[in-house]
Amino acid sequence: MSPWLRYAVAALLATILLLFTIQNAGFIDAKPWQSVTPPPAGSGPPTKVIVIGKLAAEDTGWVSSELPDWRNAVYTVDNTSAALRTPANKGRESMAYLTYIVDNYGALPDTVLFLHAHRDGEFRAWHVDNEAHDNVESVRALRLDYVAEAGYVNLRCGLLPGCNHEVQPFRFPPVDGLVVEHAMHDAWSFMFPHEELPREIGTPCCAQFAVSKTQILARPKTDYERYRNWILETPLDDLTSGRVMEYLWHIIFGKDAVQ
Repeated sequence: MSPWLRYAVAALLATILLLFTIQNAGFIDAKPWQSVTPPPAGSGPPTKVIVIGKLAAEDTGWVSSELPDWRNAVYTVDNTSAALRTPANKGRESMAYLTYIVDNYGALPDTVLFLHAHRDGEFRAWHVDNEAHDNVESVRALRLDYVAEAGYVNLRCGLLPGCNHEVQPFRFPPVDGLVVEHAMHDAWSFMFPHEELPREIGTPCCAQFAVSKTQILARPKTDYERYRNWILETPLDDLTSGRVMEYLWHIIFGKDAVQ
């Protein structure tokens, strides 16, 4: 073998040995012919969680079985021995929503999706915007990049009920039966003591929405604690206090009063 050929073979073997060493050190992909750029620090798929408030009798097994790519935090509002529980069974879903934020304020995922306990059904889930009235379909269709951009996204697109000017706190003369309007003055002054009460509030019902971590952190933790304290302390019943919160979520998360 000529000296030149021996040199070429030695260089080839050295190159192969170098690639093998780098590959097994984890610097490049197992396919050495592919160009690989190391991922930036902290990158990876966005973290996301579904938050639900449920009664002990309600079955939420569909969340884990149908949406396994989502973490979930399911609060049982009427069982004080449950692993995840709320301070009281009051305010409908809002007590679980706020409890999750308060308890996890320092370790929030990128996206938090707040849902009801029911999966589907034309009666129970009439407000879910797809033909099957199925929350699983709605979650699978949710664009996380849009949530990150918008901050707050209501899962319902239909305008009724709730829009455009559902709640008019200064309506005159007052109309019997509009309990949310009647309750809004006291609720607003407690929750937003330094902000003027809007003359009109409107948003699609029904308190199922996604929020980005950034948007949640736009308010201090003390705000969310105050909102929860209002529910705990108000003389309003479970249904009415929950309905009041239903018309405030979009404002809490940075949207105009009439969305």
